[in-house]
Amino acid sequence: MSNWFSRFFGRDVKTAATSRLVSLAAGRVSRWLPRALPAQIEAGYARNAVANRCVRLIAEAAADVPFRASDPAVQRLLDRPNAETSGPELWEKLYGYLQLAGNGYLELVTLDGEPRELFSLRPDRMRVLADPTGWPTGWEYGAGGYKRRFERDPSTGRSQVFHMRLFHPSDDHYGLSPLEPAGRAVDLHTAGADWARALLDNAARPSGALVFNGADGHLTEDQFERLKGELANTHTGAANAGRPLLLEGGLDWKPMAMSPAEMDFIEARREAAREIALAFGVPPLILGLPGDNTYANYREANLAFIRQTVTPLVRKTARALSVWLQPWFGGTLTIEADIPGPEATP
Repeated sequence: MSNWFSRFFGRDVKTAATSRLVSLAAGRVSRWLPRALPAQIEAGYARNAVANRCVRLIAEAAADVPFRASDPAVQRLLDRPNAETSGPELWEKLYGYLQLAGNGYLELVTLDGEPRELFSLRPDRMRVLADPTGWPTGWEYGAGGYKRRFERDPSTGRSQVFHMRLFHPSDDHYGLSPLEPAGRAVDLHTAGADWARALLDNAARPSGALVFNGADGHLTEDQFERLKGELANTHTGAANAGRPLLLEGGLDWKPMAMSPAEMDFIEARREAAREIALAFGVPPLILGLPGDNTYANYREANLAFIRQTVTPLVRKTARALSVWLQPWFGGTLTIEADIPGPEATP
């Protein structure tokens, strides 16, 4: 089964030529975190340190809590899901996807009708199949142009796919990721870093306006359009923040931007970081964010993290696994999370 996965798929500028001022303000709408899952993961996890650390803290801490099954065969499956993956690795994937996508999927591989291995399935490749009444009847996995359907057996209740989701008040089939309510805070935090980096790269010079002081005080239409195009293509956006301008005869530079202290980027980024941590349920103190006085010390913050975030997640997963695997191993099967005591918390 080592090669199973590979075998499974083989604002506008005035256009009048008589205008004497050209605004240098970027006329672009803020781009908030996209809803499409791959882009959401890229923007929220791969490009933001706070969100990345929150997901890793939750996934790694939760995966460190072992499961205890009443059936030895199930215990072996939980401890060593397949030939290439250990138990903690699989559960870290599941918990990570839950935080990033709001959904986590596992596939149970069988041989001659007997459960043998567990594999993690990427949420962005999964689609819930529903009947005309809206009741989910199965799942479809698609990758590389190939698709595979997994149907739930209506008579036995057996299903090869385990689908766990976080609560979503307006979706019957998919869960709500913490990245979605934290999306604007993630964007603000990431954009603040991009803007600060661009200011440093461009000598931290302020923006302003171009004033034409020609003989008649007017730009020709061709001059205006060329200047506007140069500003739009070369001097707008975070990547061009603060880039100096090369001025021709008759043009004068008038700085009018607020100072970094007035903009207060640092404090805005700190608050955005705290909002991200709040969405994921991670105490800011654990992330090293300044200004958090909620907990007396680091140990209390860790206790709150374990009790309020990790423990409910692991217990919910254990009970969901029990319900999923009971049709395969018998209705008396129980799976519990071996939660450590407070003395074990650092």
